[in-house]
Amino acid sequence: MRTMRSIAVSTVAAAVMLGVAGCSGMSTRDQYTVGGAAVGAAAGAVLTGGSTVGTVGGAAVGGLIGNQVGKDKK
Repeated sequence: MRTMRSIAVSTVAAAVMLGVAGCSGMSTRDQYTVGGAAVGAAAGAVLTGGSTVGTVGGAAVGGLIGNQVGKDKK
């Protein structure tokens, strides 16, 4: 039987795969921002047991980090 954590991670992974498919017209910095937000959301969900606040907070922090990492990429 699957736990809630593994279901949450699977759901986030599916959302990331669908989201990345729509990133072809985005700038590199935007792609890093979206990727960082997705990874942050997954990490936040796992670390807080699926808490909404943890997931949203992780997405926000991950998006900020991805944005800064992607600013110098071409």
